[in-house]
Amino acid sequence: MPQTYSTSIELRFSDLDAYGHVNSAVYFTYLETARVKLFNDFFREVSQHGIFTLVARAECEFKIPITLYDEVIVTLWMSKTGRSSFDLEYRIHDGNEKTYATARTTMVCFDSIKNKTVAIPESIKAMA
Repeated sequence: MPQTYSTSIELRFSDLDAYGHVNSAVYFTYLETARVKLFNDFFREVSQHGIFTLVARAECEFKIPITLYDEVIVTLWMSKTGRSSFDLEYRIHDGNEKTYATARTTMVCFDSIKNKTVAIPESIKAMA
């Protein structure tokens, strides 16, 4: 069973569109927020060595709208690994049964000093 990571998202009025729903583009910001928190909490040493994870692909399936006073949590986990890339799966939800969206990003490990892709660091692989 893969390890999961969850974080609450604070909704802002500026996240809403003219219909009072969170704008679809903002969902990707919520995914990014969760991903950055995960890496800051658990994988900071990787970036301190010049290894970064870059988004190579992002997709989102919208299920039900998020409105201003909804509770929003992003839970993510690693679903697939390759040599230098891995997939993160996401569930944007209310902490109970309501799922607002599901998503996936393909992340590529990149050495900013050598300017090339590199193997997934062991500390990140351990999340799978």
